[in-house]
Amino acid sequence: MPNKTAPIGIFDSGVGGLTVFREIMHKLPDERIVYFGDTARVPYGNKSPETVARYAGQIVRFLESKRVKAIVVACNTASALAMEEIEARSAVPTLEVIKPGARSAARTTSNGRIGVIATEATIGSNIYANYIKTLGENLIVTGKACPLFVPLVEEGLLNDRVTDEVAKRYLTELIETDIDTLILGCTHYPLIRETIKRVMGEKVKLVNPAHETASELEKLLKANCLLNDEETSESESKYHFYVSDGAEKFKQFAASIIKYGILATKTINIEAY
Repeated sequence: MPNKTAPIGIFDSGVGGLTVFREIMHKLPDERIVYFGDTARVPYGNKSPETVARYAGQIVRFLESKRVKAIVVACNTASALAMEEIEARSAVPTLEVIKPGARSAARTTSNGRIGVIATEATIGSNIYANYIKTLGENLIVTGKACPLFVPLVEEGLLNDRVTDEVAKRYLTELIETDIDTLILGCTHYPLIRETIKRVMGEKVKLVNPAHETASELEKLLKANCLLNDEETSESESKYHFYVSDGAEKFKQFAASIIKYGILATKTINIEAY
């Protein structure tokens, strides 16, 4: 049984999972966290299910080498394609981001029309549509793959005319479906939330699964008696960051998103796991 003072493991294909990290950091300030971003192999959205499952298995082994007490899969593509692999390999409780976001959207919609934007792999899996249908048979789900959003975010083009133009091209057809709720079905997408909101208009509510995931994590830790109730010492670093490539670039980006100060980041050879 893991120790309740052990860290939480979070992983994503790149920087997008920092949106989940940020929510967990605010929701559970006493928790230690180990974050891994697979920056050498991003994006996951155009990879095969077999490849994503292999990547996820390697990352689970790495996180467990850090003696984490729970793992949050802060990647919609891995959540959609590799949870069976992750749960089979993990010796600790695991949590994905899709179901929390879907439940939030079902509660939020007034007209029953929900949009989902995500990677090609997540949309192709139909996982959001299938799960939302279990929450209400009258709910109508429209999915739209937005494959260029991830590389634009990874390049730091959060407020750029190119991103604005791409968003308009992707989202125009969703506006025509009369959705009133839109799930940001990739953890990179909240980083361009303002651009998406501007294109979709005020009538469409945006759902960020990261917030719901942090709440679900708190419930999971409590259910397993793993919620940390001990304060860390001021000299101890609660947060540790690892990537598979580009540590300095990641560090700079993470510092701008998390506002935590200097974020030491180490590069590891994830293929060794």
